[in-house]
Amino acid sequence: MSKVASKPVELSSEVKYSLVDNTVHIEGPKGKLEFVKPSEVTIEQSENLLKVSTNSDSTAMSGTTRALIYNMVTGVSKGWEKKLLLVGVGYRAKADKLKLELVVGYSHPVNFEIPEGLTIETPSQTEIIISGVDKQKVGQAAADIRSVRPPEPYKGKGIKYADEQIVKKEAKKK
Repeated sequence: MSKVASKPVELSSEVKYSLVDNTVHIEGPKGKLEFVKPSEVTIEQSENLLKVSTNSDSTAMSGTTRALIYNMVTGVSKGWEKKLLLVGVGYRAKADKLKLELVVGYSHPVNFEIPEGLTIETPSQTEIIISGVDKQKVGQAAADIRSVRPPEPYKGKGIKYADEQIVKKEAKKK
């Protein structure tokens, strides 16, 4: 068995787990999530612990399934969050309920539609906070917003993750 799958997933008191056919349902105070597990993976519940194991010699899917279940449990109990920063003169962002408007050096503002199940906030004009229960959706939305204007290596201008370090290149010398 893989090292990841050998660690059990702990369920808090407010998180509910159920398995119908091959679909895993997890519900908590922030929302509910579900996914279809592979047929060769078995999930056993004992009190407030979920143990993932595999029926066959394939151990890769047991570790992946355990990681997905852990991300779902964390999402419905605490939620996931990504923070983006806009670096550049005149770069700004403004969020409504349905769209995020980005002014990042193009001739027109770029409108990004907010996916269902996510909330996007702009505490200041140069900060974007993306939050939701599904880790994959939060990360994909952050990557899509970053791809509008990725940071360039000479001045560092663009949209970057809050914890990202931009390694700047030296300018060409004459």
